[in-house]
Amino acid sequence: MPGMTSRTQHNLPFMKMHGLGNDFVVVDARHQDHTITAALAQGIAHRQMGIGFDQLAVIENGSEDAHLTFYNADGSTSGACGNATRCIARHLMQQSGKTDLRLTTDRGLLLAKDGGDGLTSVNMGHPQLDWQDIPLAEPMDTLTLPIEGAPTATGMGNPHCTFFVEDAELIPLEEFGARYEHHPLYPERTNVQVAHVVGPDHLRMRVWERGVGITLASGSSSCATAVSAARRGLTGRKVQIDLDGGTLWIDWQDDGVWMTGPTMHVADGSFTAEFLESLSS
Repeated sequence: MPGMTSRTQHNLPFMKMHGLGNDFVVVDARHQDHTITAALAQGIAHRQMGIGFDQLAVIENGSEDAHLTFYNADGSTSGACGNATRCIARHLMQQSGKTDLRLTTDRGLLLAKDGGDGLTSVNMGHPQLDWQDIPLAEPMDTLTLPIEGAPTATGMGNPHCTFFVEDAELIPLEEFGARYEHHPLYPERTNVQVAHVVGPDHLRMRVWERGVGITLASGSSSCATAVSAARRGLTGRKVQIDLDGGTLWIDWQDDGVWMTGPTMHVADGSFTAEFLESLSS
């Protein structure tokens, strides 16, 4: 597949951001004429020959403040990316002076706001709890799947499979995550989380992202895990989740699942014409 069209053979500006080590390359396409393809996303994602990222996020003009499109490191698209949404929301709030934003994604409309103390909050929408919405391959109770370990299935614009274990630190996540990402119950593959209860309304979680692998943090995975824990009676609906890269606070409210945490704008750069042209052959 060609990486670029002929009209994009010039430098492509980008921003590097992360939320708790969940890292992103962000392209602001609102005032640029660039085409992002799966091949281009894969090239940028390469940690040695590109820049590297967990997700590539593209900011586009939309019916609200902006529209966001997300690509995984393997070039596939994702309907949601909570930490990238928070990073971009912080950037757009700093640009515009606004403290509240309305952002559209393939997941739908997401609300973002300044969380105070340098934190940014995003409403990731209502969780998808019915099997066909997640989606799963056949009708079943999503609270306890017929998989060893009885994980819980949740949709947050992308599919999730959450295992509650005695100690998340002891799970060999690289092998465990790869195995369940491709489980036949998940026709679109799945993100995999392992979590244990630390204390009241406090969870420790580790993440395997579909199309990416082990990641230091994941916003949508944190939301899915919080929802799963509340459904199972392990916690209330407002929880602290400690990930490898830091802490997020999740609050499952009547209007959706709010996620709050820090963001970091690391650097600005530009992909050269030489690099872009190398992906077109």
